[in-house]
Amino acid sequence: MTETSVPRQKNVNKIISNIPFFSTLKPEEIEEVEQLFRKKHYTKEQIVLYEEDTSSYMYLIYSGKVRVVKMNDEGKEQIITIHKRNDFFGEMTLLDGKTSPATIIAHEDAVIGLLHKKDFDEHLLTNDGIRRKIIGLLCSRLRESWEMIKILSFNAENAQDRVVSLLGRLQELYGVKDDRGVIIDVKMTHQQMASYASVTRETMSRVLRSLEKAEVITVLDNKAILLNNSFFQTMAKKEELGGAAAVH
Repeated sequence: MTETSVPRQKNVNKIISNIPFFSTLKPEEIEEVEQLFRKKHYTKEQIVLYEEDTSSYMYLIYSGKVRVVKMNDEGKEQIITIHKRNDFFGEMTLLDGKTSPATIIAHEDAVIGLLHKKDFDEHLLTNDGIRRKIIGLLCSRLRESWEMIKILSFNAENAQDRVVSLLGRLQELYGVKDDRGVIIDVKMTHQQMASYASVTRETMSRVLRSLEKAEVITVLDNKAILLNNSFFQTMAKKEELGGAAAVH
């Protein structure tokens, strides 16, 4: 092993150990798990997994980002979520053998590790600690789904509420704190954001312009979105109104 490969190997092992149900494994077991992942480079917009292949693999993101999408009958994307470095997904399909109703696409150039169901069953599922951790993880996935449902549950006519809720969710997942507020560290086109919130691209563009004019957000030179401090005041008021409505 060369001197340059040593820190790289440590970094890889750190990524593996960040996966909750691998976190209890010993260092030598972590290295064995790392060998099971088949790493591959994907270029932006390249398909990582088609829906029919999702029952066979769990994936781990070593670098870059991927988006999870559902294609409608017209071939248009409905974004379910975006995963970044250190994220993983697909453990549920490895358990029940059923496909995930989604296609995985490289949102930017990325390095992805794929773990085949056969290797998962033979080498990992026999570990009691891993099985217990998976149960807790599935509960967490369910809560994430509830967050997405909450975004989509707003009245379709109140597009601004949907967009504000989407921005709030994106900052929770990809937010980087800044003196001015929080920068959403993931680049998305207006069309992609619109499909995420189930509104039209025209509506998304209109609402973003309105929020920028009101100085709630700022679109930076690199097209990233800065959520100004006033954004969080808007979110707090919305939550207060929602709580009051629930009481009544």
